Amino acid sequence: MTAAPRLETPPTTMPVLRPDRGTGRLVQLLYLALLVLGDIGGVAAAFVAGYELRFLTEPRPNQIAPLMDYVPTIGFFIGTLLVTFALSHLYLPRRGGSIVDRGAMLFKAITTGIVVAMALQAFSLRGLDFPRNMLVYSWLLSILFVWLCRTVFDLLLKITRRSGLDTERVVIVGAGEDGSAILNKICNDPSLGYEVVGFVDSRPRSPAGPPVLGSLGELADVLRAYRVRQVVVADPRLSHAQVLDVVRVCDRAHTSVQVVPDVFQLVVREVSASEFGGLPMLRVRDVSLRGWNLRVKRAMDVWGAAILLILLSPILMLIAACVKLSSPGPVFFVQERVGIDGRPFPCVKFRSMRLDAEAEGIPRMAVPGDDRTTAVGRWLRRYSLDELPQLVNVLVGDMSLVGPRPERPFFVEQFSRLIPRYEMRHQEKAGVTGWAQVNGMRGQTSIEERTRYDLFYVEHWSPAFDLKILLKTIAAVIRGRNAY
Repeated sequence: MTAAPRLETPPTTMPVLRPDRGTGRLVQLLYLALLVLGDIGGVAAAFVAGYELRFLTEPRPNQIAPLMDYVPTIGFFIGTLLVTFALSHLYLPRRGGSIVDRGAMLFKAITTGIVVAMALQAFSLRGLDFPRNMLVYSWLLSILFVWLCRTVFDLLLKITRRSGLDTERVVIVGAGEDGSAILNKICNDPSLGYEVVGFVDSRPRSPAGPPVLGSLGELADVLRAYRVRQVVVADPRLSHAQVLDVVRVCDRAHTSVQVVPDVFQLVVREVSASEFGGLPMLRVRDVSLRGWNLRVKRAMDVWGAAILLILLSPILMLIAACVKLSSPGPVFFVQERVGIDGRPFPCVKFRSMRLDAEAEGIPRMAVPGDDRTTAVGRWLRRYSLDELPQLVNVLVGDMSLVGPRPERPFFVEQFSRLIPRYEMRHQEKAGVTGWAQVNGMRGQTSIEERTRYDLFYVEHWSPAFDLKILLKTIAAVIRGRNAY
């Protein structure tokens, strides 16, 4: 990469930046202090609660040592867990992420810390044996209490960032479609605390929104002039060498950098050495659901759908009555959708639109304020309750609890012609919920962006990933973002 020419004059369209009052550093230090204090308090409370639970469940409570005798051991465990948290990068400031991700990270860190503390305790604290049932109680409660504390602190941090007290300036490399998608993500979620200064690209951009601050060769000067702390590379036209040049420039400027993966990076997630008749080859990992993975997912689907149908049966009957009484027509609406391997199947939903919604015979997607939606249907679609009958589709094997959302054949044919690799979504079963949906990719959002999320799911499937998506679905349903 040639030396970046210096910017002699600022861009003609200057971005409006929030004044830098140095509050961001103070907020981060306060947040870090709260995390440490919360972790200490949460773990200590968990051990005290574990002791009390053991006291209540022990058949001979009079033989239990007093709580004060365990204080040195509890302090030792707390110190070990704090070190484990630090080594697990749980004290680094993060933007984004979810409460599900936070819970998974805490589960790993606390479990590791407890095991390490037990091993070290065997050599350093021989005087008092830590009861196993108390240890199990304390382990589980530590995960719960620390998670709750951190969830509250993260909520306070998000509120602080929405007010502009802890913003981080961002430059997006690439003013095309991918760059605009990143900009929309940031603008739609002010709790991330990002402030887009502008774009770096050789292409011009429309006057609306952040300006183009310069070309790729001027990146170093842009970072210095605007005190940028984060760079997002979202230009699929860049070669690998150019991306590496951007990373080197950001390293010299002490700026974090993230890269939107291209199609090749999504496909070749993992390769291994192989041979073909003695010739050295690279084998792309087969990430599709096959063999025992397929059986595990099917077992999760059957048990999950059956349990949900039983638990939700009163709600299902209430919704059915409301649909029947609110407008003339059947309770259920059956529509042909495309599933695994491109095969059509009858997808069942609660009816949310009038009977003449497509009287002209042309398929139409729902839009905000759609006059075809009934009063009850509008509420059902707002919270995705119209999708609940698809649990029956899961039981009979047409769908899975988690997977790419199914589309109608008419739209699948259109999208397959326009979007590269769109048909790869149909390598797996369609899902009641999916990775794209829990990330807000619903309604009139970009089909290309949805496809990117769907392909990511297909190539990264695991039982833990499915569980994560199911848990995030609860929050997505409550928010009801882009649902209409």
